[in-house]
Amino acid sequence: MTAEPIVEMRGVVKRYNALRPLRIAELSLASGGRVAVAGIDAPGAEVMLNLVTGASLPDEGDVRIFGQSTSDVSDGEQWLASLDRFGIVSERAVLLEGATLTQNLALPFALEIDPVPPDTLARVEALADECEIARDYLAQRAGDVPAAVRSRVHLARAIALNPRLLLMEHPTAALEETARTPFGKMVARVCDRRTLTMLAVTQDLQFATAAAHETLTLQGASGRLVAARRSWWRR
Repeated sequence: MTAEPIVEMRGVVKRYNALRPLRIAELSLASGGRVAVAGIDAPGAEVMLNLVTGASLPDEGDVRIFGQSTSDVSDGEQWLASLDRFGIVSERAVLLEGATLTQNLALPFALEIDPVPPDTLARVEALADECEIARDYLAQRAGDVPAAVRSRVHLARAIALNPRLLLMEHPTAALEETARTPFGKMVARVCDRRTLTMLAVTQDLQFATAAAHETLTLQGASGRLVAARRSWWRR
């Protein structure tokens, strides 16, 4: 018996003040799969992730997550409960610039972060180790650490509460070229250890090659997703 896809989008159209709406003719992502999608700009990436999480509904078509249509989520309480299944890596997830990395990584676990409780501190250190954040950085303020470290903090916070689906929204936009492949390989290791399904919207070929099983390009007019060509990707 074939399991339901984790993510399934069919005939999706979502209008969002762009020259053309976001169209997804068909996308199916199985459990444990890792897919990178190119051809979507920053506003469109936000729209796509909102469709997957159910924060917004398609104008046309159907989005099914874990076998359930997002349009069937009947009330706000049910929707908020469903968010535990997602881990989101996005620059829109703001770090507390004046707080230490330890305090930023503690936020998913505790409301009190000054000081961080000892039991939470142990969880923070384990999370930092998993995302290959050197312990020397933990006492530094988030606003003072390199972009490559900040990207790992975003990932660590996204996986802290054991989601089933990792969503990544242009995750390497702030990274230098030399940091993209190492970050992608680390994301792949994390996903493998946790059996995480991943959907990344990115223009970064180096990251996509390192992190994803499959890289696709969205054809904006038709909504078709096709095997990516190098000319689409950021060098």
